[in-house]
Amino acid sequence: MPKGKRKGRSDRNGRHHENGGGSLNSSEDESYNLDNASVASNFSDATAEDPDDGAALADDQMEEKLGELIDGMAQKSSQGRVNCQEQLVKAFVKKYMPGFIKERYFTICDCIERSLKKGGGAEKAAAAELATVICVQLGNDDSTEEIYKLLKPVLLTMMCDTSVAANIRAKCCTALSNMTFLSGCEIGDVIHLMQQLESIFSASYLKGDGSVPIVSAEMAVLHAAAISSWSLLLTLVNPADIDAVVNSNAKRMSLEKLSELLESIHLEVRMSAGEALALVYELGRNNDEDFEEDFAMDITETLKQLATDSHKYRAKKDRKQQRATFRDILQFIESDTVPEIQVKFGKEVLVLDTWTRRKQYDTLCNILGPSINIHLTENELLRDIFEIVGPPPTTEIPTYAQNQMERNRKVIKLVP
Repeated sequence: MPKGKRKGRSDRNGRHHENGGGSLNSSEDESYNLDNASVASNFSDATAEDPDDGAALADDQMEEKLGELIDGMAQKSSQGRVNCQEQLVKAFVKKYMPGFIKERYFTICDCIERSLKKGGGAEKAAAAELATVICVQLGNDDSTEEIYKLLKPVLLTMMCDTSVAANIRAKCCTALSNMTFLSGCEIGDVIHLMQQLESIFSASYLKGDGSVPIVSAEMAVLHAAAISSWSLLLTLVNPADIDAVVNSNAKRMSLEKLSELLESIHLEVRMSAGEALALVYELGRNNDEDFEEDFAMDITETLKQLATDSHKYRAKKDRKQQRATFRDILQFIESDTVPEIQVKFGKEVLVLDTWTRRKQYDTLCNILGPSINIHLTENELLRDIFEIVGPPPTTEIPTYAQNQMERNRKVIKLVP
Protein backbone atom coordinates (compact mmCIF):
# COMPACT_ATOMS: atom_id res chain seq x y z
CA MET A 1 0.00 0.00 0.00
CA PRO A 2 1.35 3.45 -0.83
CA LYS A 3 2.92 5.35 2.01
CA GLY A 4 2.92 9.06 2.60
CA LYS A 5 5.09 11.10 4.93
CA ARG A 6 4.72 9.94 8.50
CA LYS A 7 3.38 12.41 11.05
CA GLY A 8 4.67 12.85 14.59
CA ARG A 9 2.67 13.29 17.80
CA SER A 10 3.21 14.12 21.46
CA ASP A 11 0.65 12.58 23.80
CA ARG A 12 -2.29 14.98 24.10
CA ASN A 13 -0.32 17.80 22.52
CA GLY A 14 -0.29 19.23 19.03
CA ARG A 15 1.75 21.85 17.21
CA HIS A 16 1.10 25.44 16.29
CA HIS A 17 2.64 28.15 14.19
CA GLU A 18 2.71 31.81 15.20
CA ASN A 19 2.21 34.81 12.91
CA GLY A 20 3.74 36.09 14.36
CA GLY A 21 -28.95 54.27 58.46
CA GLY A 22 -29.97 57.74 62.01
CA SER A 23 -30.20 61.42 61.82
CA LEU A 24 -27.22 63.76 61.99
CA ASN A 25 -26.95 67.35 63.36
CA SER A 26 -26.09 70.15 60.96
CA SER A 27 -22.38 70.17 61.74
CA GLU A 28 -22.26 66.41 61.33
CA ASP A 29 -24.21 66.73 58.09
CA GLU A 30 -21.73 69.25 56.80
CA SER A 31 -18.80 67.12 57.77
CA TYR A 32 -20.45 64.05 56.28
CA ASN A 33 -21.16 65.82 53.02
CA LEU A 34 -17.67 67.22 52.79
CA ASP A 35 -16.16 63.82 53.40
CA ASN A 36 -18.37 62.32 50.74
CA ALA A 37 -17.49 65.11 48.37
CA SER A 38 -13.83 64.37 48.96
CA VAL A 39 -14.28 60.67 48.27
CA ALA A 40 -16.41 61.35 45.23
CA SER A 41 -13.78 63.71 43.92
CA ASN A 42 -11.07 61.14 44.45
CA PHE A 43 -13.24 58.54 42.71
CA SER A 44 -13.79 60.88 39.77
CA ASP A 45 -10.09 61.59 39.52
CA ALA A 46 -9.28 57.89 39.61
CA THR A 47 -11.83 57.23 36.91
CA ALA A 48 -10.46 60.00 34.76
CA GLU A 49 -6.96 58.65 35.18
CA ASP A 50 -7.84 55.05 34.40
CA PRO A 51 -9.88 54.24 31.28
CA ASP A 52 -10.23 50.62 32.41
CA ASP A 53 -12.30 51.60 35.48
CA GLY A 54 -15.58 50.94 33.69
CA ALA A 55 -14.39 47.46 32.80
CA ALA A 56 -13.41 46.83 36.43
CA LEU A 57 -16.87 47.91 37.63
CA ALA A 58 -18.46 45.66 35.02
CA ASP A 59 -16.34 42.77 36.32
CA ASP A 60 -17.52 43.53 39.87
CA GLN A 61 -21.14 43.39 38.74
CA MET A 62 -20.55 40.18 36.83
CA GLU A 63 -18.86 38.52 39.80
CA GLU A 64 -21.78 39.53 42.02
CA LYS A 65 -24.20 37.97 39.54
CA LEU A 66 -22.12 34.80 39.30
CA GLY A 67 -22.03 34.61 43.10
CA GLU A 68 -25.84 34.73 43.12
CA LEU A 69 -25.97 31.93 40.56
CA ILE A 70 -23.61 29.79 42.65
CA ASP A 71 -25.84 30.36 45.70
CA GLY A 72 -28.84 29.53 43.51
CA MET A 73 -27.55 26.03 42.86
CA ALA A 74 -28.57 25.16 46.44
CA GLN A 75 -32.17 26.39 46.17
CA LYS A 76 -35.17 24.08 46.62
CA SER A 77 -36.50 24.46 43.07
CA SER A 78 -35.06 21.86 40.72
CA GLN A 79 -35.69 24.02 37.67
CA GLY A 80 -34.10 26.95 39.47
CA ARG A 81 -30.97 24.88 40.10
CA VAL A 82 -30.84 23.85 36.46
CA ASN A 83 -31.19 27.48 35.32
CA CYS A 84 -28.33 28.56 37.59
CA GLN A 85 -26.07 25.76 36.33
CA GLU A 86 -26.81 26.55 32.70
CA GLN A 87 -26.15 30.26 33.22
CA LEU A 88 -22.85 29.48 34.94
CA VAL A 89 -21.81 27.28 32.03
CA LYS A 90 -22.52 30.09 29.57
CA ALA A 91 -20.55 32.60 31.65
CA PHE A 92 -17.56 30.32 32.23
CA VAL A 93 -17.42 29.47 28.54
CA LYS A 94 -17.44 33.10 27.42
CA LYS A 95 -14.86 34.46 29.87
CA TYR A 96 -11.66 32.98 31.20
CA MET A 97 -11.70 33.55 34.97
CA PRO A 98 -9.85 30.75 36.80
CA GLY A 99 -9.10 32.94 39.85
CA PHE A 100 -12.79 33.53 40.56
CA ILE A 101 -13.60 29.84 40.18
CA LYS A 102 -10.68 28.60 42.25
CA GLU A 103 -11.91 30.64 45.24
CA ARG A 104 -15.29 28.91 45.00
CA TYR A 105 -14.67 25.55 43.34
CA PHE A 106 -15.37 23.48 46.47
CA THR A 107 -18.82 25.07 46.83
CA ILE A 108 -19.51 24.59 43.12
CA CYS A 109 -18.40 20.94 43.21
CA ASP A 110 -20.51 20.22 46.29
CA CYS A 111 -23.59 21.49 44.43
CA ILE A 112 -22.67 19.53 41.30
CA GLU A 113 -22.25 16.32 43.31
CA ARG A 114 -25.68 16.75 44.95
CA SER A 115 -27.30 17.41 41.58
CA LEU A 116 -25.69 14.33 40.04
CA LYS A 117 -26.84 12.12 42.93
CA LYS A 118 -30.33 13.49 43.60
CA GLY A 119 -31.36 15.67 40.66
CA GLY A 120 -33.63 14.82 37.76
CA GLY A 121 -32.45 14.15 34.22
CA ALA A 122 -32.08 17.78 33.16
CA GLU A 123 -30.27 18.64 36.38
CA LYS A 124 -27.84 15.74 36.04
CA ALA A 125 -27.05 16.78 32.46
CA ALA A 126 -26.48 20.43 33.40
CA ALA A 127 -24.32 19.44 36.36
CA ALA A 128 -22.15 17.16 34.21
CA GLU A 129 -21.60 19.95 31.70
CA LEU A 130 -20.69 22.45 34.44
CA ALA A 131 -18.16 20.00 35.89
CA THR A 132 -16.36 19.85 32.55
CA VAL A 133 -16.30 23.62 32.07
CA ILE A 134 -14.76 24.37 35.47
CA CYS A 135 -12.03 21.83 34.71
CA VAL A 136 -11.28 23.70 31.48
CA GLN A 137 -11.12 26.93 33.47
CA LEU A 138 -8.85 25.66 36.23
CA GLY A 139 -6.58 23.81 33.81
CA ASN A 140 -3.28 22.58 35.19
CA ASP A 141 -4.08 23.70 38.73
CA ASP A 142 -4.09 20.95 41.39
CA SER A 143 -7.77 21.72 42.07
CA THR A 144 -8.66 20.15 38.69
CA GLU A 145 -7.41 16.79 39.89
CA GLU A 146 -9.32 17.23 43.17
CA ILE A 147 -12.52 17.91 41.23
CA TYR A 148 -11.92 14.84 39.10
CA LYS A 149 -11.38 12.59 42.14
CA LEU A 150 -14.48 14.00 43.84
CA LEU A 151 -16.88 13.64 40.91
CA LYS A 152 -15.49 10.57 39.13
CA PRO A 153 -17.23 7.95 41.37
CA VAL A 154 -20.73 9.33 40.86
CA LEU A 155 -20.22 9.94 37.12
CA LEU A 156 -18.80 6.45 36.61
CA THR A 157 -21.67 4.85 38.55
CA MET A 158 -24.31 6.61 36.46
CA MET A 159 -22.46 5.90 33.23
CA CYS A 160 -22.55 2.16 33.87
CA ASP A 161 -26.06 2.03 35.43
CA THR A 162 -28.46 0.56 32.87
CA SER A 163 -31.44 1.89 34.83
CA VAL A 164 -30.34 5.47 34.06
CA ALA A 165 -31.70 7.06 30.87
CA ALA A 166 -29.43 6.56 27.86
CA ASN A 167 -29.06 10.31 27.18
CA ILE A 168 -27.90 10.95 30.76
CA ARG A 169 -25.44 8.06 30.56
CA ALA A 170 -24.12 9.59 27.33
CA LYS A 171 -23.61 12.93 29.12
CA CYS A 172 -21.72 11.12 31.87
CA CYS A 173 -19.48 9.35 29.32
CA THR A 174 -18.59 12.65 27.72
CA ALA A 175 -18.08 14.55 30.98
CA LEU A 176 -15.96 11.85 32.59
CA SER A 177 -13.70 11.35 29.58
CA ASN A 178 -13.28 15.11 29.19
CA MET A 179 -12.38 15.52 32.86
CA THR A 180 -9.96 12.60 32.66
CA PHE A 181 -8.29 14.19 29.65
CA LEU A 182 -8.12 17.63 31.27
CA SER A 183 -6.95 16.55 34.73
CA GLY A 184 -3.81 14.76 33.58
CA CYS A 185 -4.48 11.68 35.71
CA GLU A 186 -2.45 8.46 35.76
CA ILE A 187 -2.45 6.34 32.60
CA GLY A 188 -3.78 3.39 34.61
CA ASP A 189 -6.96 5.37 35.31
CA VAL A 190 -7.19 6.24 31.61
CA ILE A 191 -6.97 2.59 30.53
CA HIS A 192 -9.51 1.47 33.13
CA LEU A 193 -12.02 4.08 31.94
CA MET A 194 -11.45 3.05 28.33
CA GLN A 195 -12.35 -0.51 29.28
CA GLN A 196 -15.54 0.70 30.98
CA LEU A 197 -16.49 2.67 27.88
CA GLU A 198 -15.81 -0.32 25.62
CA SER A 199 -18.15 -2.44 27.73
CA ILE A 200 -20.90 0.04 26.80
CA PHE A 201 -20.41 0.38 23.03
CA SER A 202 -19.68 -3.35 22.63
CA ALA A 203 -23.47 -3.76 22.45
CA SER A 204 -23.17 -2.44 18.88
CA TYR A 205 -20.71 -5.18 17.83
CA LEU A 206 -22.05 -7.75 15.38
CA LYS A 207 -23.92 -10.69 16.88
CA GLY A 208 -22.40 -14.16 17.02
CA ASP A 209 -24.05 -15.04 13.68
CA GLY A 210 -22.57 -11.95 12.04
CA SER A 211 -25.83 -9.99 11.93
CA VAL A 212 -26.14 -6.32 12.90
CA PRO A 213 -27.75 -5.90 16.35
CA ILE A 214 -30.97 -3.92 16.69
CA VAL A 215 -30.06 -0.80 18.65
CA SER A 216 -32.56 1.98 19.38
CA ALA A 217 -31.77 5.56 18.41
CA GLU A 218 -31.44 6.49 22.10
CA MET A 219 -28.93 3.69 22.76
CA ALA A 220 -27.05 4.59 19.57
CA VAL A 221 -26.46 8.07 20.99
CA LEU A 222 -24.99 6.45 24.11
CA HIS A 223 -22.80 4.06 22.10
CA ALA A 224 -21.52 6.88 19.89
CA ALA A 225 -20.70 9.00 22.96
CA ALA A 226 -18.84 6.05 24.51
CA ILE A 227 -16.83 5.45 21.31
CA SER A 228 -15.99 9.14 20.99
CA SER A 229 -14.95 9.28 24.65
CA TRP A 230 -12.80 6.17 24.19
CA SER A 231 -11.12 7.83 21.21
CA LEU A 232 -10.30 10.98 23.19
CA LEU A 233 -8.63 8.94 25.91
CA LEU A 234 -6.74 6.98 23.25
CA THR A 235 -4.89 10.20 22.36
CA LEU A 236 -3.25 10.03 25.81
CA VAL A 237 -1.78 6.57 25.22
CA ASN A 238 1.86 6.13 24.28
CA PRO A 239 2.14 4.87 20.66
CA ALA A 240 4.28 1.96 21.88
CA ASP A 241 1.32 0.70 23.94
CA ILE A 242 -1.39 0.96 21.27
CA ASP A 243 -1.30 -2.69 20.26
CA ALA A 244 -1.63 -3.81 23.88
CA VAL A 245 -4.51 -1.39 24.48
CA VAL A 246 -6.46 -2.34 21.37
CA ASN A 247 -6.03 -6.03 22.07
CA SER A 248 -6.14 -5.77 25.87
CA ASN A 249 -8.99 -8.28 26.10
CA ALA A 250 -8.90 -11.03 23.50
CA LYS A 251 -12.53 -11.92 24.16
CA ARG A 252 -13.76 -8.44 23.37
CA MET A 253 -11.70 -5.50 22.18
CA SER A 254 -9.80 -5.83 18.92
CA LEU A 255 -9.47 -4.01 15.63
CA GLU A 256 -11.85 -6.54 14.12
CA LYS A 257 -14.48 -5.75 16.75
CA LEU A 258 -13.96 -2.03 16.36
CA SER A 259 -14.39 -2.31 12.60
CA GLU A 260 -17.72 -4.12 13.07
CA LEU A 261 -19.14 -0.81 14.31
CA LEU A 262 -18.82 0.51 10.75
CA GLU A 263 -21.81 -1.65 9.84
CA SER A 264 -24.13 0.01 12.37
CA ILE A 265 -27.37 1.41 10.97
CA HIS A 266 -26.75 4.61 12.96
CA LEU A 267 -24.64 7.36 11.39
CA GLU A 268 -23.20 8.62 14.68
CA VAL A 269 -21.92 5.16 15.56
CA ARG A 270 -20.34 4.60 12.14
CA MET A 271 -18.59 7.97 12.16
CA SER A 272 -17.32 7.61 15.73
CA ALA A 273 -15.97 4.16 14.85
CA GLY A 274 -14.23 5.46 11.73
CA GLU A 275 -12.55 8.20 13.74
CA ALA A 276 -11.45 5.66 16.35
CA LEU A 277 -9.87 3.45 13.67
CA ALA A 278 -8.01 6.42 12.19
CA LEU A 279 -6.61 7.30 15.62
CA VAL A 280 -5.57 3.70 16.27
CA TYR A 281 -3.67 3.55 12.99
CA GLU A 282 -2.09 6.96 13.43
CA LEU A 283 -0.72 6.13 16.86
CA GLY A 284 0.18 2.57 15.89
CA ARG A 285 2.10 3.68 12.82
CA ASN A 286 4.01 6.25 14.90
CA ASN A 287 5.53 3.25 16.65
CA ASP A 288 5.60 0.80 13.74
CA GLU A 289 5.04 1.99 10.19
CA ASP A 290 3.72 -1.44 9.23
CA PHE A 291 1.20 -1.51 12.08
CA GLU A 292 -1.66 -3.94 11.26
CA GLU A 293 -0.98 -3.53 7.52
CA ASP A 294 -2.94 -6.62 6.45
CA PHE A 295 -6.02 -5.56 8.40
CA ALA A 296 -5.81 -2.08 6.88
CA MET A 297 -6.15 -3.67 3.46
CA ASP A 298 -9.11 -5.73 4.66
CA ILE A 299 -11.15 -2.69 5.78
CA THR A 300 -10.29 -0.50 2.80
CA GLU A 301 -13.26 -1.77 0.77
CA THR A 302 -15.68 -1.02 3.62
CA LEU A 303 -14.24 2.47 3.96
CA LYS A 304 -14.62 3.04 0.21
CA GLN A 305 -18.28 2.04 0.35
CA LEU A 306 -18.91 4.48 3.20
CA ALA A 307 -16.99 7.23 1.41
CA THR A 308 -19.20 6.84 -1.69
CA ASP A 309 -22.51 5.84 -0.05
CA SER A 310 -25.46 6.99 -2.15
CA HIS A 311 -28.29 4.96 -0.62
CA LYS A 312 -31.47 6.99 -0.91
CA TYR A 313 -32.86 5.65 2.35
CA ARG A 314 -30.24 7.72 4.17
CA ALA A 315 -30.93 11.43 4.65
CA LYS A 316 -29.07 13.64 2.16
CA LYS A 317 -27.33 15.56 4.95
CA ASP A 318 -26.26 12.28 6.58
CA ARG A 319 -24.86 10.94 3.30
CA LYS A 320 -22.89 14.12 2.69
CA GLN A 321 -21.45 14.15 6.21
CA GLN A 322 -20.55 10.47 6.06
CA ARG A 323 -18.88 10.69 2.65
CA ALA A 324 -16.75 13.68 3.66
CA THR A 325 -15.60 12.03 6.89
CA PHE A 326 -14.81 8.64 5.41
CA ARG A 327 -12.98 10.14 2.43
CA ASP A 328 -10.52 11.63 4.92
CA ILE A 329 -10.28 8.36 6.85
CA LEU A 330 -9.75 6.30 3.70
CA GLN A 331 -7.09 8.71 2.45
CA PHE A 332 -5.23 8.37 5.73
CA ILE A 333 -5.44 4.56 5.92
CA GLU A 334 -4.17 4.27 2.35
CA SER A 335 -1.50 6.99 2.24
CA ASP A 336 -1.04 8.48 5.71
CA THR A 337 -2.35 11.84 4.48
CA VAL A 338 -4.35 14.07 6.84
CA PRO A 339 -6.00 17.20 5.40
CA GLU A 340 -4.43 20.17 7.15
CA ILE A 341 -6.75 22.58 8.96
CA GLN A 342 -5.63 26.01 10.17
CA VAL A 343 -7.38 27.77 13.06
CA LYS A 344 -6.66 31.49 13.31
CA PHE A 345 -7.13 33.29 16.63
CA GLY A 346 -5.81 36.80 17.11
CA LYS A 347 -2.36 36.96 15.58
CA GLU A 348 -1.73 33.24 16.07
CA VAL A 349 -2.49 30.17 14.01
CA LEU A 350 -3.09 26.63 15.24
CA VAL A 351 -2.37 23.90 12.71
CA LEU A 352 -4.38 20.67 12.97
CA ASP A 353 -2.50 18.16 10.84
CA THR A 354 -3.03 14.87 12.70
CA TRP A 355 -6.09 12.93 13.79
CA THR A 356 -4.93 13.33 17.40
CA ARG A 357 -4.94 17.12 17.22
CA ARG A 358 -8.23 17.16 15.32
CA LYS A 359 -9.87 14.97 17.96
CA GLN A 360 -8.63 17.07 20.85
CA TYR A 361 -9.62 20.32 19.14
CA ASP A 362 -13.10 19.01 18.25
CA THR A 363 -13.60 17.94 21.86
CA LEU A 364 -12.72 21.38 23.18
CA CYS A 365 -14.91 23.01 20.52
CA ASN A 366 -17.86 20.93 21.73
CA ILE A 367 -17.23 22.28 25.24
CA LEU A 368 -16.46 25.91 24.44
CA GLY A 369 -18.21 26.55 21.13
CA PRO A 370 -17.30 29.84 19.40
CA SER A 371 -15.52 31.00 22.57
CA ILE A 372 -12.68 28.56 21.97
CA ASN A 373 -10.65 31.36 20.39
CA ILE A 374 -10.75 33.30 23.68
CA HIS A 375 -9.47 30.26 25.54
CA LEU A 376 -6.80 29.50 22.94
CA THR A 377 -5.56 33.04 23.54
CA GLU A 378 -5.81 33.21 27.34
CA ASN A 379 -6.23 29.72 28.76
CA GLU A 380 -2.89 28.22 29.79
CA LEU A 381 -4.25 24.67 29.68
CA LEU A 382 -5.29 24.89 26.03
CA ARG A 383 -2.03 26.57 25.12
CA ASP A 384 -0.22 23.70 26.82
CA ILE A 385 -2.30 20.99 25.11
CA PHE A 386 -1.59 22.42 21.66
CA GLU A 387 1.95 23.54 22.51
CA ILE A 388 1.28 27.18 21.66
CA VAL A 389 4.57 28.93 22.28
CA GLY A 390 4.79 31.89 24.64
CA PRO A 391 2.69 33.10 27.58
CA PRO A 392 -0.96 34.07 27.05
CA PRO A 393 -1.09 37.65 25.72
CA THR A 394 -2.52 40.15 28.23
CA THR A 395 -2.35 43.49 26.45
CA GLU A 396 -5.74 43.43 24.76
CA ILE A 397 -8.01 41.45 27.10
CA PRO A 398 -7.23 41.80 30.85
CA THR A 399 -7.44 38.55 32.76
CA TYR A 400 -9.38 38.10 35.98
CA ALA A 401 -6.18 38.33 38.04
CA GLN A 402 -5.20 41.63 36.38
CA ASN A 403 -8.59 43.15 37.09
CA GLN A 404 -8.34 42.08 40.73
CA MET A 405 -4.97 43.83 41.07
CA GLU A 406 -6.32 46.92 39.33
CA ARG A 407 -9.28 47.15 41.70
CA ASN A 408 -6.98 46.81 44.69
CA ARG A 409 -4.96 49.77 43.44
CA LYS A 410 -8.15 51.87 43.10
CA VAL A 411 -9.15 51.10 46.69
CA ILE A 412 -5.82 52.48 47.86
CA LYS A 413 -6.47 55.69 45.91
CA LEU A 414 -9.87 56.20 47.52
CA VAL A 415 -8.68 55.96 51.12
CA PRO A 416 -8.69 59.56 52.59
